[in-house]
Amino acid sequence: MAKAKMRALSIRQPFVEQILTGDKRIEYRSRRTHIRGRVYLYACKAPGDADSYAEAGYELDELPRGALVGTVEIMDCTGEDGDFEWHLANPQRLQKPLVVEGMPQPGFFWPFG
Repeated sequence: MAKAKMRALSIRQPFVEQILTGDKRIEYRSRRTHIRGRVYLYACKAPGDADSYAEAGYELDELPRGALVGTVEIMDCTGEDGDFEWHLANPQRLQKPLVVEGMPQPGFFWPFG
């Protein structure tokens, strides 16, 4: 997949991997999003909680971090203040993780300027 001009969403592993395998179709966030359509998935550099890896069946250093690893479509957002569900569909893994320009931000950011 060529570098496209689209937003990226920062998520910790192993949750990005669960999205890419189709096991996780809801992203829980404290804020609503009005963004719909395809976005990159950025696997945060921080490893996340070791218990989350064990529960998902992965080793801590097994999954890529600090790169764009795939894309997913945000289809809808439901919920109420402080407890929103972002509905995800059609995940696609990138053939090779992509390094981003600049420092990724929590939430959404533009990975290629």
